[in-house]
Amino acid sequence: MSEAAVSEIRLAAEVWREERRAHEARVAALTAPRLSRAALGRPDPVEDFLFTYYPFRPSALRRWSPGRGVALADAAELADGARFERRADGLVSVVAPDAKERERLAFSLRLCRAVAGREARHACFGLHEWAMVFADAAGRRHRSWPLRLGPEGTDRVVRSLPLRCTHYDAYRFFTPAARPLNQEAPTLEARADNEQPGCVHANMDLYKWAMKASPWIPSALAADCFELAAEARLLDMRASPYDFSAAGLEPVRIETPEGRAEYETSQRAVMKKAEPLRLRLISALERALAD
Repeated sequence: MSEAAVSEIRLAAEVWREERRAHEARVAALTAPRLSRAALGRPDPVEDFLFTYYPFRPSALRRWSPGRGVALADAAELADGARFERRADGLVSVVAPDAKERERLAFSLRLCRAVAGREARHACFGLHEWAMVFADAAGRRHRSWPLRLGPEGTDRVVRSLPLRCTHYDAYRFFTPAARPLNQEAPTLEARADNEQPGCVHANMDLYKWAMKASPWIPSALAADCFELAAEARLLDMRASPYDFSAAGLEPVRIETPEGRAEYETSQRAVMKKAEPLRLRLISALERALAD
């Protein structure tokens, strides 16, 4: 993109400084509970995941950027050469992505486009978490939390319902006994062919793709995706086989018809919130990759 690109947005100092202040305040509020709990050593199944499975520190989410295609006036203090650069016209803008970064952005764009254009599938009922402990409760990942139905009850649920997971990063944690029960065998290489917009994890991952696209997409979009990821993870854990009552989580009892109906309703609500975010991310990635 040239310095004088027709589509470029120019922000006065008072405008971008207020946007940055508002973003930093918003993220400080979003991450304060996590930081407080971490200082006290208190686990939380939702927030811990958002900062461990997704390898982004609160400080990374807090770091502001307007995205590519925006020029900032009186912003010399931002021009560090790594994220922002000062141009010949005195304005400051996000640096252009290099070849490796463009490849990563292009992958995220391909994946988001593929998911957005695919028909949604539901009725998986969050069974991926159950499949991760099937026939191997002793090796479960969340050992500090008990199973609601015990090992045998958990296994019975998995045997009684079809496994329909389309998300590689969930499927890869299935126990060896559970993998043959899944209707598909998602792979890392084929994730753009498998992931679909009804999947809670695919919608949660919008946060991952947004953060991996920093600073070339607006940080406000990443914060929006973080909020959606927290909502999706909450459903994920409420529908899991674990007893999280000590953490204040009321279970979605997917072992019952009523619980499965509740899960699908919530799953569809998450999908509806994800749809405009995915489209915004596609648009931001296209702008990031524009010449």
